[in-house]
Amino acid sequence: MQSTIDRSQRKETPSRRDFLSTAAIATSLAIPYFVSAKAMGAGENVAPSEKITLGVIGMGPRCTYDMKSILQLKDVQCVAISDVQASRREAGKQLVDDFYGTTDCRLYTDFRELLARDDIDAVLIATGDRWHAAASILAAQAGKDVYSEKPCGITIGDCQNISQIFASTGRIFQAGTQRRSVPNFQTAVSLAQEGRLGKIESLYATVYIPTLGNEWLPAEPTPPKAICDWNMWLGPAPWRPYNQKYVSGGWRGQYDFDSGARLLDWGAHTLDLCQWANQADDTLPVTYEPSDENIVCTYENGVKLVIDFLPDPFGDRSPRWITRLGTCPVRFVGDEGSVETGDEGEIVASSAALNRELAQSPRVRGLDVSAHARNFFDCVKSRQQTICNPTVMRRSHIACHAAALAWILQRTLTIDPKSETFIDDDEANRLRFRQPRLWA
Repeated sequence: MQSTIDRSQRKETPSRRDFLSTAAIATSLAIPYFVSAKAMGAGENVAPSEKITLGVIGMGPRCTYDMKSILQLKDVQCVAISDVQASRREAGKQLVDDFYGTTDCRLYTDFRELLARDDIDAVLIATGDRWHAAASILAAQAGKDVYSEKPCGITIGDCQNISQIFASTGRIFQAGTQRRSVPNFQTAVSLAQEGRLGKIESLYATVYIPTLGNEWLPAEPTPPKAICDWNMWLGPAPWRPYNQKYVSGGWRGQYDFDSGARLLDWGAHTLDLCQWANQADDTLPVTYEPSDENIVCTYENGVKLVIDFLPDPFGDRSPRWITRLGTCPVRFVGDEGSVETGDEGEIVASSAALNRELAQSPRVRGLDVSAHARNFFDCVKSRQQTICNPTVMRRSHIACHAAALAWILQRTLTIDPKSETFIDDDEANRLRFRQPRLWA
């Protein structure tokens, strides 16, 4: 383990006023590399001074789920929560303070105030999609390690920027695609990688039926800033009038707020697992051909990745899948057999002998973040790359975005995996980026 570098050895950081006035997301600010004393502790009995201190940005339902696992980690201490909605801030504080038996958790409306604290080592980002990339980049520039819920960026450009800034700052990043840390998915991937299915021919990733909402909900009176900071909620997304449904989850499926026609809702997980099974973390499919039922993606080596559209909610209306296996199912097919698994933990193979072997596999639900969070905090201490590091995220997310753009444009797209640009398609290349609103 690397030796501790005292906080006093850090270069002088910007003042709170300077930091809060930063509206643009710069890419050139380098943060000196260090490991705080609080990032070195582990085990059942960890001194408070030796714990990783955690700040939370965005305290919605998913974050609440994450935190119930993270609070169990003895070497992590949540000290602050930021959310633009007062009700969510207070609910988060109650969750944390009740667990620790204190009243110490500090609350912020503007997450930049949380990032300005030099006693916070890492942040969990669980805002709506529109904020993930901007908040991750600002956190890295402020010297924080980041666990970001998926999708980590709502454009190809976002994903590229995250990868670049974390490489330049030396901060640790974990994408919240936690199924890479769940046993049944790991086992299924191992079967594909180890040749137990023969030569891999096709991979199947499930997603919700894509949607592309552009309509505005009716304008409602904007609440006081202390109740809901609407400008901060919008952040880099284009302005539109307030409607309470947006802030309670109704933003999903809206192009301005969401990722890739909702394709990344499941696809950030399922396509990522297919990338892993195909040992393609350093590349991505080349062609993306959309239809009414799926998007067929093809790698340079000829392997097909089929992104299959399923209804939301997923249920017994999908005869193409074993629905008892649960949500986010994936299937890997080789010339000697196949395997399919989902969030309920069971694995079904085409071979009876293999099924008998797999029957003894441990079952953990795909939503569980315990092992994934443990991997992140271990890497905060070791400074090693996480299982879903920026490069892994970048490739699988960009593949999802390329597929979504093929569906949006209703034509086959071809991408150069090295430059991550579309070949002979100016319109698709323009859609790799969105101009952020000046929200500060």
